[in-house]
Amino acid sequence: MSDTLSPRLPRRRFLGGVAAAAGTLGLPLPGLDRVLGAQQPRDDEYDKTAKLANNENNYGPSEAVVQAMTKAFKYANRYGYPDGNLVAELAAHHGVKNEQILTAAGSGEILDVCCSAFLQDGKKIVGSDPSYSILYSHATGLKSDTIKIPLLPDYRQDIPALIRATRNNYRDVGFVYLCNPNNPTGRLVTTAEVRQLLDGIPSDVPVLIDEAYHHFVDDPSYSTSVPYVIEGRQVIVARTFSKIAALAGMRLGYAIAPRDLLAPMRAHMTGSVNAVVRWGGVAALKDTARQEWVKRQTIELREKSRRELKAIGYDTIPSDANFFMVHLKRPVVPVIDEFRKRDVLVGRPFPPLNESLRVSIGTPEEMQRFHTAFREIMKA
Repeated sequence: MSDTLSPRLPRRRFLGGVAAAAGTLGLPLPGLDRVLGAQQPRDDEYDKTAKLANNENNYGPSEAVVQAMTKAFKYANRYGYPDGNLVAELAAHHGVKNEQILTAAGSGEILDVCCSAFLQDGKKIVGSDPSYSILYSHATGLKSDTIKIPLLPDYRQDIPALIRATRNNYRDVGFVYLCNPNNPTGRLVTTAEVRQLLDGIPSDVPVLIDEAYHHFVDDPSYSTSVPYVIEGRQVIVARTFSKIAALAGMRLGYAIAPRDLLAPMRAHMTGSVNAVVRWGGVAALKDTARQEWVKRQTIELREKSRRELKAIGYDTIPSDANFFMVHLKRPVVPVIDEFRKRDVLVGRPFPPLNESLRVSIGTPEEMQRFHTAFREIMKA
């Protein structure tokens, strides 16, 4: 799940608002210059930065994935082509039927089409705040609204409050959104809490569970929500190859859901998943050794970084994702700009956490650059 803009939003109104906000904050948003046609940085300028802003996998795709995609370039000039049986491979991986899989150009497209499919006639989202806010922007673009539930004091999602809001607005709710682990805080929702939510709301209300950061969780209290799909619950699980598989720029995601929930979503799909990434996705799915290595590296660097920040007096939010948030004790926007001056890109603001900075986990060298810059900036 990358911090990019959806092509389905009314571009003039939404992008104009974002551009104005970014200008006010002095903040370039990921992808915004490209969408608005502004000049992009040169390759050498971009390559020299430590990219800790968008929760990417900075190690890049594995050799097996690169080889599979390279071979698939022979289909670049074709419409109908072999695709490595991507849907069948995904279905077998999750123990579901082919008809319960919907592939997309990143999990962002899955979130987008959920809005288009389930927010008709003034229906609303029930979700936590802050969470992955681009989804809520999709709703705004559709003239819909979001019933936002504040996080608990420990930054976990308030499951009882989500249940109450859904019940109290039952006829107006298009779906409930649960990002697990949550972006930007990195906090997970336990297996027991997910069941509490599903059992506590009307059974016909769809629940979109965004598992973009599923692969980085190492807590036994957590589990994927795919079994609820197998049970026949009204659950849509969104997954992406952008994070653990390092295919953010190639755009591949998918949904796992009952057939009746996928049917209205299919009507809004663009069919824009390319030939190359389909083969890359199959190879990535099978490269479990690489996934485990990335997971271990990420967790070790994340916890090492949190310890180093704690040692110099800065608290962080416990995280189960490939990023964390650190409390700066000052407004975050000027600090972001100072990092940029040092060729370190870090996360954008996430109101109302206006003094907390989201930092993606990069390579060891990039994390060292972050800590060096952090000490310089905060000392000043």
